[in-house]
Amino acid sequence: MVQKSRGERKQGVKLRFFESRDGFELRFGSHLVLRHVSDCPAVVIARGAPSIEMYRGNYRIDDSPEGIIRCADWRADGADMLLLDAGEPTVRLGIEGRALRVEALRSGYDRITTRFFAEPGEAVWGGGEQMSYLMLAGRRFPMWTSEPGVGRDKSTELTRIMDAEGMAGGDYWNSNYPQPTFLTSRWIAVHLDDFGYSVLDFSDPATHRVDYWGTQARFEFFAADGPAELVDRLSTRFGRQPALPDWAIGGAIVGLKSGASSFERLERFLDAGAVVGGLWCEDWAGVRETSFGRRLFWDWVRGARSEQRYPDLRTRIAALEERGIRFLAYVNPYLAVDGTLFEQAKADGHFCLRQDSDEVYLVDFGEFYCGVLDFTRAATRDWFAEHILGREMLDNGIAGWMADFGEYLPTDVRLADGSDPMEAHNRWPVLWAEVNARAVASRGKTGEALFFMRAGFSGVQAHCPLLWAGDQSVDFTRHDGIGTVLTGALSAGLVGNAYSHSDCGGYTSLHGNVRTEELMQRWCELAAFAPVMRSHEGNRPDDNLQYDSTAELLACFARWSRVHAHLAPYVRHLCDEAQETGLPAQRPLFLHYPDDPTLFTVQDQYLYGADLLVAPVVEQGIERRSVVLPGKGPWRHCWTGEEFAPGVHQIPAPIGMPPVFFRPDSGFAPLFGRLAEIWKQ
Repeated sequence: MVQKSRGERKQGVKLRFFESRDGFELRFGSHLVLRHVSDCPAVVIARGAPSIEMYRGNYRIDDSPEGIIRCADWRADGADMLLLDAGEPTVRLGIEGRALRVEALRSGYDRITTRFFAEPGEAVWGGGEQMSYLMLAGRRFPMWTSEPGVGRDKSTELTRIMDAEGMAGGDYWNSNYPQPTFLTSRWIAVHLDDFGYSVLDFSDPATHRVDYWGTQARFEFFAADGPAELVDRLSTRFGRQPALPDWAIGGAIVGLKSGASSFERLERFLDAGAVVGGLWCEDWAGVRETSFGRRLFWDWVRGARSEQRYPDLRTRIAALEERGIRFLAYVNPYLAVDGTLFEQAKADGHFCLRQDSDEVYLVDFGEFYCGVLDFTRAATRDWFAEHILGREMLDNGIAGWMADFGEYLPTDVRLADGSDPMEAHNRWPVLWAEVNARAVASRGKTGEALFFMRAGFSGVQAHCPLLWAGDQSVDFTRHDGIGTVLTGALSAGLVGNAYSHSDCGGYTSLHGNVRTEELMQRWCELAAFAPVMRSHEGNRPDDNLQYDSTAELLACFARWSRVHAHLAPYVRHLCDEAQETGLPAQRPLFLHYPDDPTLFTVQDQYLYGADLLVAPVVEQGIERRSVVLPGKGPWRHCWTGEEFAPGVHQIPAPIGMPPVFFRPDSGFAPLFGRLAEIWKQ
């Protein structure tokens, strides 16, 4: 029974401690968020004994904590609470506005486990961009930006092979973009406001557990009357993206990387009737052939190598722009040792160094080595933004780019600002996003030039205008295939990322795993109903089908590019909504229908805004699928015009007719009603 309140240090504070007979509670408004009793301590501390191994962006992180202390006793200390061990203060819990600070007071203790209250059956989402599970309950999720792995399923042969080749198989929780933020079906959210290694653990239904590597942790709390309002508050906290430019939503971005012939190949797409907003040539700076496949030459400068591959590029870019087509490129925060920029960057002190010498720390990226740009150094951030992104790219007419990587900061480098690389690792993609955004802003092109990233962590939202889902395998597999694109977009959208898209056709092709015509067609159907539709040739373009490999695939891409372009007015509406409310373009069904718990786990279909429902086919060989139509009003089938009552329906889904429905009372119903006509053109 609640007896008295502590912590009201200033008017308006909603986070409060309450003493009870057998312990104390922490409440956020009317919500119980933490409970401490003697037989179930709210906080446990320990001394860490970590083991960390990295190989080409894949990490193996283990810990054997020692000296574990579970503090049963407690006492109030002013507005704070102290947890006691043998009568000595061991942990301090303090309120800072809407945040809770948890501090280990025992010297040498750098592991903090905080147990938050969980109601029976409480649903949990978040964790950044999660590729396997939208609902997090029942599992644990380490928060560490890394390569997601190839296969990501320990029961498959491909994952086993990749693990044996260098820890590269991954698991369900591996993510380019984790974020220690979770939302629950009580419509509260908890955010760990730190960059260090942590684990969100929801394997115990009685508690939401957060393990953090550090001596103190700060947790922010958010509450709302429903999920849409909660997402609004989170997007306000982390920052909102600028609206997408017209050229990016009004046509497909065709990805080609065959040098100068890419321009001739583009004409085939246009002749086939494709609506094209951009040509993306990631090989603009040159290529490097490796056993993994065709990689890029990581030297971001127009020189002899790039001039040979793309002669007179600036003139070609200008000619495309006159036709309403933008040119996009590629860049990442590393420089190859055999490139022209490496020596300049080394001389000017732009690289991370070894801990045992002043030598540049080199990272093996798979048969070539690179230096890592030290973005803790302001001069380095300025140099990369101005010299590379500004002069070499934007000033030459490049209108967008893939800002790749950001996950590879090793944990044993020496950084210019003296920070611990274990803490800086997760901060790295946020700094990388900031560098890109700074370059775009320096040319007055925010909202017009567009870069997209796969890596992220808390705060990347304020800088990165568009996510892409990373390097899916070219297949239908559960944990690494086409379906993970949906889960990634929906999970990332809940923590403030309004726009996501994917490599149409998939990327990773290894050990005989190659694209099928069915996969290419299904990916087009999915990509047309994303804010940006962009194709990719993959890591082994010569071994795989491309959209211009056959007349049928070319017609397929052209058809769905027209559908995508037709929806531009609606996508512009979604951009306006994102600016005003923080709501993502692609939304879990429960976001608009929170009173139906059966929707909490649905991750294979989504609401595209409030008025369009998309249920893409993400399983091989399927021509009929189950579709959940939420709410109380009817939904109209886009391709047949037939109306369906709310509920679960078995819907025909042959290739070329993915289940897509719209609300007949939508202001955009006339636009949606023409989709079948546009598709047939």
